[in-house]
Amino acid sequence: MFKGITRLLNFGEHLKSLHPDNGQAVTTTPRIIPRTEHPISRQHISDAALKVLYRLDSAGFDAYLVGGCIRDALLGKMPKDFDVATSATPEEVRDLFRNSRMIGRRFRIVHVRFGRETIEVTTFRGKPQEEHADHIARQSDAGLLLRDNVWGNIEEDARRRDFTINALYYSIADCSLHDFANGVQDMETRTLRLIGDPETRYREDPVRMLRAVRFAAKLDFTLDPITEAPIYDLAPLLLQIPPARLFDEVLKLFMAGHGLMTFRMLSHYDLFGMLFPEAEEAMADAAWVEDLIEAALANTDRRIAEGRPVTPAFLLAAFLWAPAAARQAELKQNGMPDVPAMQTATQQVISRQLHHVSIPKRFGMPVRDIWELQARLGKRQGKRAFQTREHPRFRAAYDLLLLREQAGEIPAGLGDWWTAFQQGDEHEKRRLLSKVGSDPASQGKRRKRPRKRKPRPRVEE
Repeated sequence: MFKGITRLLNFGEHLKSLHPDNGQAVTTTPRIIPRTEHPISRQHISDAALKVLYRLDSAGFDAYLVGGCIRDALLGKMPKDFDVATSATPEEVRDLFRNSRMIGRRFRIVHVRFGRETIEVTTFRGKPQEEHADHIARQSDAGLLLRDNVWGNIEEDARRRDFTINALYYSIADCSLHDFANGVQDMETRTLRLIGDPETRYREDPVRMLRAVRFAAKLDFTLDPITEAPIYDLAPLLLQIPPARLFDEVLKLFMAGHGLMTFRMLSHYDLFGMLFPEAEEAMADAAWVEDLIEAALANTDRRIAEGRPVTPAFLLAAFLWAPAAARQAELKQNGMPDVPAMQTATQQVISRQLHHVSIPKRFGMPVRDIWELQARLGKRQGKRAFQTREHPRFRAAYDLLLLREQAGEIPAGLGDWWTAFQQGDEHEKRRLLSKVGSDPASQGKRRKRPRKRKPRPRVEE
């Protein structure tokens, strides 16, 4: 926790009021913490974010850093992404920055690009009213926000934020910190708390349940009991969310270095099955499936911690391998050969998955290759081992093979052979290949091709 946070907690009393939704206490007037009382400085802020803030301020608009960048800075971490909240409308922001573009229909925001860095600029959100037309604000009968482009002031914007620790605003005008929802104290107690009535907020946007798990796992926070309680019952609301949006959330959940803890929390709250239903069903059928998924996530977390490259394709292949293998086995029992059976199983599993979490082709094709290589890894006679070793997806397929052995799906041995084959010199490779014929892991004996018989000459009688 950042230096001086205890002093912040004693800096005055928050003014409280009853939230109109559920009676929970929220801040109506922010506690304004001067620069001398908090540790955030311009050194924590990227040059691109500073340019956006200063230009908005010079043009007469209110401009604040908000959300994760402030939260991370207060927790002693160097922020990576910077979000700006402003009183300027999206059109006014776009007019100020030629290097910007307006995106989104559901939530209109502006992206201002500086080379590879993008600063996300949002206009202060207000509360939708009945008089607002559908193209400005629209909500489904179940409470889901379908469109939300109502502009307001900073106090209204703070109420629209999801968690108290994300309702902290850093003013570029005087470098003060505005705490609207007692977020500083929640950071001290490491508590993740929703602003407003949790059930209402989850119904407005079910993805908030995934965000709750992601922040709790990433920050090692505990969910407030009132924030936590509705998740179990409301998990199926995620089925309303477009699969493309959920794919973006899956990347944030599992590709940030805390995937294993995130998976365990998602499973605890019955959320994982809403994202990967076939994997959830497979875990209920065989104990090794969960072990495989956890091993894959632990491997990915370790690679991220070491600064090594990772790809979503490997995790997706691990998540969905058991359903694909089970489908293939069923098709083989019905008489379909190995390769067509795997191809058909792959198509069926991915097709169902696309109804829940979309898989872009740039990741879907590698997943197919990783699965099809599982059979080829067992066929090592002749030149096959060298050909398989040169496949661009070999390393990912080899890693999955090791995890399958580790999880107990298949006997150990084949993975060790491939490890030795990769590390050995030419003499060692030939020795390993010479033993393949007697290796139980080898998939059957090589069948001899039947010799074509020459037709007998016809004898004229």
